[in-house]
Amino acid sequence: MYKLFFNLVFKRMDPEQAHYMAFRWIRLAARIPVLRTFVAAILAPRHKELRTEALGLRMHGPFGLAAGFDKNAVAIDGMSMLGFDHIEIGTVTGEPQPGNPKKRLFRLVPDRALINRMGFNNEGSAAVAERLAARTPVFNTVVGVNIGKTKVVPEEEAAADYVKSTERLARHADYLVVNVSSPNTPGLRNLQATESLRPLLTAVREAADRSVEGRRVPLLVKIAPDLADEDIDAVADLAVELGLDGIIATNTTIARESLGLASDPALYGETGGLSGAPLKERSLEVLRRLYARVGDRITLVGVGGIENAEDAWQRILAGATLIQGYSAFIYEGPFWGRAIHKGLAARLRTSPYATLADAVGADVRKPA
Repeated sequence: MYKLFFNLVFKRMDPEQAHYMAFRWIRLAARIPVLRTFVAAILAPRHKELRTEALGLRMHGPFGLAAGFDKNAVAIDGMSMLGFDHIEIGTVTGEPQPGNPKKRLFRLVPDRALINRMGFNNEGSAAVAERLAARTPVFNTVVGVNIGKTKVVPEEEAAADYVKSTERLARHADYLVVNVSSPNTPGLRNLQATESLRPLLTAVREAADRSVEGRRVPLLVKIAPDLADEDIDAVADLAVELGLDGIIATNTTIARESLGLASDPALYGETGGLSGAPLKERSLEVLRRLYARVGDRITLVGVGGIENAEDAWQRILAGATLIQGYSAFIYEGPFWGRAIHKGLAARLRTSPYATLADAVGADVRKPA
């Protein structure tokens, strides 16, 4: 039914308009207690065998919503109602910004992909912090906060901008993510170089510790799939050196080689980050490399091209304790999370592993 609706309605709409329309429906449903309970019972059934501990946090399962869908923390309960075990909001910047000019979001339906150049459109860290502070949670869902650089802030002042967001948001976050890997903010990816990343992460860590008393907020960094292998190794080593809690692999790609020939060729030339199915192979490759480098010393989060339970299972075997999705939700609809959980539980039951934790990195640990 969703795919019929997608083809008849969403496919004919501007992708950004369709996103906001669906977003409003989700938020509305989450505000009606009876409807919210009914929807969650159907779309978010719990599987005890999928319970996950990561980053010092307990979650109903490993599958979360990637950053980019709920930029301003307005639909946390709505997305939890649809079965996501953790919600990563943002990317939030130090100051509010409108993002890049429209049109800035494109569907490549035959490729099951998206291209976006949204440009961190969000209300800014002060507004988002105020919303999070006023929130009364309905569901017991882990909330991560993804922060990025304000576009007008010069690269040499980036650390201060991230610190501003950290001071406002860390106390409201179950975990915090430093995003230095979006291709849609000029100069942002330069911050992935270890000589820039080390002082940035150190400053954010110190700011989080100053801002939050009584607990240590887990800190992660999100990296691009377009990094060279030696740069991936360098980030992994830096994360271990600094005592980072995790790495998210990966953000969107600027590469287009993985695209097929079925979509409108004019779309292939659109600038921005490519997400969805074409990202699957490279994201899995980066994850494997990271796990081989860091093992169980830090938590790895697999994201990029996850469409179904088999994709999710492969990320776990490759080293991901947590997994995230976004683009496939557009194509699969509200039952997507339910299908992922059901499929993961089935795979775990027929596997040689007693728990999901036992399965993490199992393929990488196998002797050559």
